[in-house]
Amino acid sequence: MFIGHFGVAFATKKVAPKISLGVLFMACQFMDLIWPALVLMGVEKVSVEPHATAFNSINFEYYPFTHSLVGALILSILFRWIYYAFTRDRRSSWIVSAVVLSHWVLDWVVHRPDLPLSINNTHQMGLGLWNSVFGTVIVESFLFFGGYYLYYKTAKPTTPAKRWGLWGLVAFLLVIYLVNAWGPQPQEGMPGSAIAGPALAMWILVPWAWWADSRTH
Repeated sequence: MFIGHFGVAFATKKVAPKISLGVLFMACQFMDLIWPALVLMGVEKVSVEPHATAFNSINFEYYPFTHSLVGALILSILFRWIYYAFTRDRRSSWIVSAVVLSHWVLDWVVHRPDLPLSINNTHQMGLGLWNSVFGTVIVESFLFFGGYYLYYKTAKPTTPAKRWGLWGLVAFLLVIYLVNAWGPQPQEGMPGSAIAGPALAMWILVPWAWWADSRTH
């Protein structure tokens, strides 16, 4: 799951308009924002397995700290504590915590059984929607465009520059998604660092979303 996660972030503005889209973007991808750093440190492992699924060739060998259900729960609670410490907004802190946890739920739908239940890396789970490119694209597109529609009806950009910035953000996400879905796949033997390193660039989406969503002129 990729753009579907951002659809959840967009849609959440409908129920919690006070929360910055930048915070929601960070929350929906919190697991994936931490994951590449742990791979680069050798704590978690990823490799290339040709035709691992119909949708991609990534083999998530070991990632219980970021992508187990227990790890996701811990990260969601951590995110809630941090958000509450800065805002003292109890309701919003629970909402961003739920957005963090939604990442694991959506990954469970698309991943093959490689999502562990616990940090001990036991009981791998996954419904395997990635085995159908068509099914994956339909589900993710519905989540993404549905979420974006709800966002735009709730929080339109306040200036033309921010409107273009928001559209640029949406276009950027779609281009990345299309390249991942139908572009060249990583080559077998590619080190995990070459997969995880570029993923750190996803952090740029957080300030981008925050700026496009900010209510200042």
